Amino acid sequence: MRAARRSLLWRLHFWSALIASPFVLAACLTGMLYVFTPQIESVMHGQLDKVQPQSQARSLDDAVAAAKQVAPEGWSLHSVIPAHEPEDSVRVAFTAPMPEKSQAGGHGGHASHGASPGAAQAKSPFLRPNFGIPARAVVVYVNPYSAEVLGQLKESERFATWARKLHSSLQQGDGWRWMIELAASWTMVMLVTGVYLWLPRPGQPLLPQANAKGRVAWRQWHAFLGVALGLVSFVILTTGLTWSQNAGNQIRWARDATGQTPPRIPAQFKSTVTEGAKPLTWEQALQAIRREAPNISLMVMAPKGPEGVWRANQMDKGDPTKRFDLLLDAYSGQKLYFSGWSDQTAFGKATAIGIPFHRGEFGVWNQVLLFVFGAGILFSLVSGWVMFFKRRATGSSVWPVVLPGTWRSVSPWAWLGGAFMLVAMPVLSMSAVPVALVEGWMRWRNHEQTV
Repeated sequence: MRAARRSLLWRLHFWSALIASPFVLAACLTGMLYVFTPQIESVMHGQLDKVQPQSQARSLDDAVAAAKQVAPEGWSLHSVIPAHEPEDSVRVAFTAPMPEKSQAGGHGGHASHGASPGAAQAKSPFLRPNFGIPARAVVVYVNPYSAEVLGQLKESERFATWARKLHSSLQQGDGWRWMIELAASWTMVMLVTGVYLWLPRPGQPLLPQANAKGRVAWRQWHAFLGVALGLVSFVILTTGLTWSQNAGNQIRWARDATGQTPPRIPAQFKSTVTEGAKPLTWEQALQAIRREAPNISLMVMAPKGPEGVWRANQMDKGDPTKRFDLLLDAYSGQKLYFSGWSDQTAFGKATAIGIPFHRGEFGVWNQVLLFVFGAGILFSLVSGWVMFFKRRATGSSVWPVVLPGTWRSVSPWAWLGGAFMLVAMPVLSMSAVPVALVEGWMRWRNHEQTV
């Protein structure tokens, strides 16, 4: 029974490696490049991101005004990222006008601060989540001490945006994100089956042996590294699937069904318009935000219309405990809404930690760990195929042999776990159909040959 079960899991392990290997290789190499984004961007974009610190910074309004002078004509101010560290520049993001806004009227002097993104927000009871500067934006970089424009750059041309797109879709657009989802889904199967196959049988060592040679040594190191990296692999795969298209929808459905939806910002908050009152300037709004917000790099979005509100949230993901969303009255600076780390659900906290870890945003130790992890995954891929060709050299079958009675050896728990994975990962279930057809054809062929 145990041997039959192992033969089935070995067959599944082989199938998952066969399907996932090319995509995992691409994801691994592009991911190892992406984790060193801060160092690469400091070389590529350092002249825009960093300035020489001086004794006194000018008003944020001066920086915003300077950025507007060089912004593309007709574009709307999306958001401002004030300087957080003394050597930081001010980043002012502009986006092209949306078609549905082309006939929208102005809002007087108050609208000159800039428009908040998405007309759809007004139709929803909640504000849309803010995930940073849109890739379609043009960002103007300004020296906070002199209000001198350092330059401008499309957000899509920053290395981080390019590398993230390369990792998620190989620069082929969102329609190709299924490739990485396919890889993550089958790699999850490869991880689960690999851990089971690693479990030592009586008389077999748990750790690689120094005197092991040939295919045995490759197998021992392949299994050991695969299991040793298992926890990191699980975190990387799970967080990757979280923002995938198909499995991500399943995860979000389960999150909402279990009451783990993150805090949602109500859209009904409005500023109190008082006769004669003037809206806060950018500098006044920034000071009011800093009194309420954690000490972290901020993204600030201006009110839309006379009754609009100032909105702020964290830009730096390196400290999840400082994650927040804040709304302020446009005139008084009074806090209207605030949600912080303590307001997050367990799911929200897990993703707030897991996703930045996946991206290497917790510092050098995180980057080094992910690079070592990537190197381990590359070794696992190479060693797996080395074992395959060594086995083929002995005249063995291309496919791992499935012993008689295999399907009767599967426990109910294993059936349940397999069904859960198929439901949770739709791309896995869709790609499992041709696998099942091939398996059925091979079984029929073998039966015909036997008869």
